[in-house]
Amino acid sequence: MMTAAAALERLREGNRRFVSRGPGREAYQGRAPGPELSGRQEPCAIILGCSDSRVPAEIVFDQGLGDLFVIRVAGNIVAPSLVGSAEFAAEQFGTRLVVVLGHSECGAILAALEAIKRPIENQSPNLQSIIDRVLPVVAETVRNGQGLEPEDLVRDAVRRNVRASVEHLRHDSQILAGLIETDGLLVVGAEYSIDTGEVEFLDEIGIT
Repeated sequence: MMTAAAALERLREGNRRFVSRGPGREAYQGRAPGPELSGRQEPCAIILGCSDSRVPAEIVFDQGLGDLFVIRVAGNIVAPSLVGSAEFAAEQFGTRLVVVLGHSECGAILAALEAIKRPIENQSPNLQSIIDRVLPVVAETVRNGQGLEPEDLVRDAVRRNVRASVEHLRHDSQILAGLIETDGLLVVGAEYSIDTGEVEFLDEIGIT
Protein backbone atom coordinates (compact mmCIF):
# COMPACT_ATOMS: atom_id res chain seq x y z
CA MET A 1 0.00 0.00 0.00
CA MET A 2 1.41 3.37 -1.03
CA THR A 3 1.72 5.97 1.71
CA ALA A 4 -0.03 9.33 1.42
CA ALA A 5 3.31 11.15 1.18
CA ALA A 6 4.52 8.90 -1.65
CA ALA A 7 1.22 9.29 -3.51
CA LEU A 8 1.36 13.08 -3.14
CA GLU A 9 4.88 13.17 -4.58
CA ARG A 10 3.75 10.95 -7.45
CA LEU A 11 0.99 13.45 -8.30
CA ARG A 12 3.41 16.38 -8.08
CA GLU A 13 5.83 14.67 -10.44
CA GLY A 14 3.03 13.77 -12.85
CA ASN A 15 1.79 17.34 -12.96
CA ARG A 16 5.31 18.60 -13.60
CA ARG A 17 5.53 16.25 -16.58
CA PHE A 18 2.16 17.48 -17.85
CA VAL A 19 3.13 21.15 -17.54
CA SER A 20 6.54 20.61 -19.15
CA ARG A 21 4.90 19.49 -22.39
CA GLY A 22 3.65 23.04 -22.94
CA PRO A 23 0.89 24.19 -25.32
CA GLY A 24 -0.88 21.43 -27.21
CA ARG A 25 -0.01 18.95 -24.47
CA GLU A 26 0.02 15.35 -25.61
CA ALA A 27 -2.31 12.83 -24.05
CA TYR A 28 -0.88 11.16 -20.98
CA GLN A 29 1.13 8.02 -21.49
CA GLY A 30 -0.70 5.80 -19.03
CA ARG A 31 -1.01 2.08 -18.48
CA ALA A 32 -2.77 0.23 -21.28
CA PRO A 33 -5.73 -2.12 -20.71
CA GLY A 34 -4.65 -5.63 -19.91
CA PRO A 35 -5.13 -8.70 -17.73
CA GLU A 36 -3.17 -7.15 -14.86
CA LEU A 37 -6.02 -4.66 -14.31
CA SER A 38 -8.77 -7.26 -14.33
CA GLY A 39 -10.42 -7.91 -10.98
CA ARG A 40 -8.35 -5.54 -8.86
CA GLN A 41 -7.62 -1.87 -8.27
CA GLU A 42 -4.74 -0.17 -6.49
CA PRO A 43 -5.29 3.56 -7.06
CA CYS A 44 -2.63 5.72 -5.43
CA ALA A 45 -5.03 8.61 -4.81
CA ILE A 46 -8.71 9.50 -4.59
CA ILE A 47 -9.48 12.70 -6.50
CA LEU A 48 -12.66 14.64 -5.78
CA GLY A 49 -12.65 17.02 -8.70
CA CYS A 50 -14.90 19.21 -10.79
CA SER A 51 -16.72 17.88 -13.86
CA ASP A 52 -15.26 20.70 -15.97
CA SER A 53 -14.09 19.20 -19.28
CA ARG A 54 -10.81 21.13 -19.02
CA VAL A 55 -9.72 19.38 -15.81
CA PRO A 56 -9.39 15.61 -16.41
CA ALA A 57 -7.47 14.36 -13.39
CA GLU A 58 -5.66 11.48 -15.11
CA ILE A 59 -4.23 13.83 -17.74
CA VAL A 60 -3.47 16.69 -15.34
CA PHE A 61 -1.47 14.31 -13.13
CA ASP A 62 -0.12 12.21 -16.03
CA GLN A 63 -1.52 8.96 -14.63
CA GLY A 64 -2.92 5.90 -16.36
CA LEU A 65 -5.64 3.30 -16.04
CA GLY A 66 -6.02 2.09 -12.47
CA ASP A 67 -3.84 4.83 -10.97
CA LEU A 68 -6.53 7.22 -9.70
CA PHE A 69 -10.01 6.78 -8.21
CA VAL A 70 -11.75 9.85 -9.62
CA ILE A 71 -15.00 11.35 -8.32
CA ARG A 72 -16.21 14.25 -10.46
CA VAL A 73 -19.05 16.66 -9.80
CA ALA A 74 -19.67 20.30 -10.71
CA GLY A 75 -17.97 22.56 -8.19
CA ASN A 76 -16.11 19.66 -6.49
CA ILE A 77 -18.84 19.80 -3.85
CA VAL A 78 -19.29 17.28 -1.06
CA ALA A 79 -22.60 15.42 -0.90
CA PRO A 80 -23.42 12.07 0.77
CA SER A 81 -22.94 9.91 -2.33
CA LEU A 82 -19.59 11.55 -3.05
CA VAL A 83 -18.39 11.06 0.52
CA GLY A 84 -19.52 7.46 0.26
CA SER A 85 -17.46 7.01 -2.90
CA ALA A 86 -14.34 8.31 -1.14
CA GLU A 87 -15.03 6.07 1.86
CA PHE A 88 -15.45 3.07 -0.43
CA ALA A 89 -12.11 3.60 -2.15
CA ALA A 90 -10.25 4.28 1.09
CA GLU A 91 -11.60 1.14 2.72
CA GLN A 92 -11.75 -1.20 -0.27
CA PHE A 93 -8.46 -0.35 -1.95
CA GLY A 94 -6.39 1.01 0.93
CA THR A 95 -5.84 4.33 -0.82
CA ARG A 96 -4.38 6.79 1.68
CA LEU A 97 -4.48 10.11 -0.20
CA VAL A 98 -7.60 12.14 -0.96
CA VAL A 99 -7.24 15.32 -3.04
CA VAL A 100 -10.03 17.86 -3.45
CA LEU A 101 -9.16 19.43 -6.81
CA GLY A 102 -10.67 22.83 -7.55
CA HIS A 103 -9.73 24.96 -10.53
CA SER A 104 -9.64 28.49 -11.89
CA GLU A 105 -12.70 29.86 -13.70
CA CYS A 106 -14.97 27.34 -11.94
CA GLY A 107 -18.47 27.57 -13.41
CA ALA A 108 -20.19 26.56 -10.16
CA ILE A 109 -18.43 29.38 -8.31
CA LEU A 110 -19.31 31.87 -11.04
CA ALA A 111 -22.95 30.70 -10.97
CA ALA A 112 -23.09 31.14 -7.19
CA LEU A 113 -21.63 34.64 -7.42
CA GLU A 114 -24.22 35.50 -10.06
CA ALA A 115 -26.99 34.02 -7.89
CA ILE A 116 -26.01 36.35 -5.05
CA LYS A 117 -26.24 39.37 -7.37
CA ARG A 118 -29.35 38.28 -9.28
CA PRO A 119 -31.24 35.23 -7.95
CA ILE A 120 -32.64 33.12 -10.78
CA GLU A 121 -36.31 32.20 -10.66
CA ASN A 122 -37.49 28.76 -11.74
CA GLN A 123 -33.99 27.33 -11.56
CA SER A 124 -33.64 23.59 -12.10
CA PRO A 125 -33.84 22.06 -8.59
CA ASN A 126 -30.98 19.72 -9.49
CA LEU A 127 -28.72 22.56 -10.56
CA GLN A 128 -29.86 24.62 -7.59
CA SER A 129 -28.80 21.84 -5.24
CA ILE A 130 -25.22 22.26 -6.46
CA ILE A 131 -25.31 26.05 -6.21
CA ASP A 132 -26.80 25.82 -2.71
CA ARG A 133 -23.80 23.82 -1.51
CA VAL A 134 -21.40 26.45 -2.85
CA LEU A 135 -23.38 29.54 -1.81
CA PRO A 136 -22.33 29.73 1.88
CA VAL A 137 -18.65 29.75 0.94
CA VAL A 138 -19.17 32.25 -1.87
CA ALA A 139 -21.26 34.51 0.37
CA GLU A 140 -18.45 34.50 2.93
CA THR A 141 -16.00 35.45 0.20
CA VAL A 142 -18.20 38.35 -0.89
CA ARG A 143 -18.57 39.59 2.71
CA ASN A 144 -14.82 39.49 3.30
CA GLY A 145 -13.71 40.53 -0.16
CA GLN A 146 -14.87 44.11 -0.39
CA GLY A 147 -12.56 45.94 -2.77
CA LEU A 148 -11.13 42.84 -4.42
CA GLU A 149 -10.86 42.74 -8.18
CA PRO A 150 -13.41 40.31 -9.74
CA GLU A 151 -10.74 37.75 -10.69
CA ASP A 152 -9.31 37.84 -7.16
CA LEU A 153 -12.78 37.38 -5.72
CA VAL A 154 -13.35 34.30 -7.88
CA ARG A 155 -9.96 32.85 -6.95
CA ASP A 156 -10.62 33.37 -3.25
CA ALA A 157 -14.04 31.72 -3.59
CA VAL A 158 -12.53 28.74 -5.44
CA ARG A 159 -9.99 28.21 -2.66
CA ARG A 160 -12.54 28.63 0.11
CA ASN A 161 -14.76 26.08 -1.61
CA VAL A 162 -11.89 23.58 -1.83
CA ARG A 163 -11.10 24.21 1.83
CA ALA A 164 -14.74 23.62 2.82
CA SER A 165 -14.81 20.29 1.00
CA VAL A 166 -11.52 19.24 2.60
CA GLU A 167 -12.83 20.05 6.07
CA HIS A 168 -16.05 18.16 5.40
CA LEU A 169 -14.17 15.04 4.35
CA ARG A 170 -11.75 15.29 7.26
CA HIS A 171 -14.29 15.78 10.00
CA ASP A 172 -17.80 14.80 8.86
CA SER A 173 -17.05 11.25 7.71
CA GLN A 174 -16.48 8.86 10.59
CA ILE A 175 -14.72 6.42 8.28
CA LEU A 176 -12.29 8.95 6.83
CA ALA A 177 -11.72 10.63 10.19
CA GLY A 178 -10.89 7.25 11.69
CA LEU A 179 -8.42 6.44 8.91
CA ILE A 180 -6.80 9.86 9.35
CA GLU A 181 -6.34 9.21 13.06
CA THR A 182 -5.16 5.62 12.92
CA ASP A 183 -3.97 4.69 9.43
CA GLY A 184 -2.19 7.60 7.77
CA LEU A 185 -4.97 8.86 5.50
CA LEU A 186 -4.31 12.39 4.23
CA VAL A 187 -6.94 14.76 2.81
CA VAL A 188 -5.56 17.82 1.01
CA GLY A 189 -6.85 20.59 -1.20
CA ALA A 190 -5.44 21.68 -4.55
CA GLU A 191 -6.14 24.23 -7.24
CA TYR A 192 -5.57 23.65 -10.96
CA SER A 193 -4.79 26.62 -13.20
CA ILE A 194 -6.48 26.32 -16.56
CA ASP A 195 -4.05 28.93 -17.92
CA THR A 196 -0.80 27.22 -16.91
CA GLY A 197 -1.76 23.61 -16.26
CA GLU A 198 -0.10 23.74 -12.84
CA VAL A 199 -1.63 22.21 -9.72
CA GLU A 200 -0.92 24.02 -6.46
CA PHE A 201 -1.45 21.98 -3.31
CA LEU A 202 -3.06 24.52 -1.00
CA ASP A 203 -2.00 22.90 2.26
CA GLU A 204 1.55 23.79 1.30
CA ILE A 205 0.70 27.50 1.61
CA GLY A 206 -1.03 27.13 4.94
CA ILE A 207 -4.63 26.54 3.85
CA THR A 208 -5.73 23.40 5.68
